[in-house]
Amino acid sequence: MTDILNIARGGRLGIYVRAFIGLLARDVRVLRRDFIPFLLRTVMNPVMFTFVFAYVLPKIGEGFHGGGAADFGTILVPGLMAVAMIFQGIAAVALPLVNEFGRTREIEDRIMAPLPVAGVAIEKIVFGAMQSIVAALVVFPVVAVIPAAPVSVHVASWPLLIVVLLLASLISGAFGLTIGTLFRPQQVPLIFSIIVVPVTFLGCVYYPWQLLDPLPVLRYAVLVNPVVYISEGLRAALTPDVPHMHPAAFLSAMLVLLTILGSAALRLFLRRVTG
Repeated sequence: MTDILNIARGGRLGIYVRAFIGLLARDVRVLRRDFIPFLLRTVMNPVMFTFVFAYVLPKIGEGFHGGGAADFGTILVPGLMAVAMIFQGIAAVALPLVNEFGRTREIEDRIMAPLPVAGVAIEKIVFGAMQSIVAALVVFPVVAVIPAAPVSVHVASWPLLIVVLLLASLISGAFGLTIGTLFRPQQVPLIFSIIVVPVTFLGCVYYPWQLLDPLPVLRYAVLVNPVVYISEGLRAALTPDVPHMHPAAFLSAMLVLLTILGSAALRLFLRRVTG
């Protein structure tokens, strides 16, 4: 009897795995078909910001003094990678999910797959994470070569870089799923005004976290922002000469954030589906 139950469980697990891979393959196929729009929405903002602030302004004698164009360009690379990753989680998971729950009702087809509803939510997080890593890899060479002065970027630790990218991508996917289950279609403009803009400008993208010492309230207030830890983690891995958080601090925070966002995303998704 025990053997029969084990076989049944194994068979059910196999069905779940195949269904999960099937959903993932479907989303990857759609991404391949729409790769040009994906590329444009990924690189446009980082490219324009880097071009204006790290190329145009230094060329006309303006810009950020006290650190030099090269210093600012070096600071920008990991920060803009972080923004690209978190924005990709919103663009790849949150915005489509808002439509799936609202206008298209596609979510009803997805939850009919031979997979627990939580598995459908996890697939969305994983797919968002995959796109976030691709976004980081696409943005990196672009923002590294545009600045007027050479940037100082090198991998200080491959294991640290891999861990940061994996955690950051999963946080991005979970963040996107959380937002997608909280907002209604008519509230989509609010996503950009109350989420995207604040997390970008207060995410230590354009400045290291340690330079916020003169602003102690802001220094600790921004610690609720996941982009802070992604920026600081990539800074430690790619630009170790720039001031950054200790790895133990940002890795611990990223694990906590992933746990909180992942749990919240799953609960909210299940509530929307069954509600």
